[in-house]
Amino acid sequence: MSENRYEFRERRESSPCPCGSGHPYGSCCRPFHHGQAKPDTAEQLMRSRYSAYYYRRVAYLVETTHPDTRDPQLQDELQDGINDVNWSSLTILNTSRGGKEDKTGKVEFIAEYFSNGRPYELHELSRFKRHKGAWKYLDGKSDK
Repeated sequence: MSENRYEFRERRESSPCPCGSGHPYGSCCRPFHHGQAKPDTAEQLMRSRYSAYYYRRVAYLVETTHPDTRDPQLQDELQDGINDVNWSSLTILNTSRGGKEDKTGKVEFIAEYFSNGRPYELHELSRFKRHKGAWKYLDGKSDK
């Protein structure tokens, strides 16, 4: 017997958010993904972007990338590769600034994922900057 769409949505919303906050997805990153709220901090944006990769929400990833660094081909590039990676966990290592009153911030994290059945991790120091009052991902440096 297959699960109907409503039951699936209810199960997703009550399950732990992929961002690792410990809160249910429905009260954590989902409101950001559906435009019902905006992240108050750079870390919240980082977590919501990780969850957007997890749930393959390309439009959210494009929208939350700062216009100063957003490649015009970003949406196409994400669409082409979003299904090649399965994200498995996010660990926030450090934050610098990025609070409710700040204009810039940094978040260092490790995101674990699988590609072609092999495990990998991305260790990145991401920079965030407000644009028209909302937090946006500016860029990141990773040690590959």
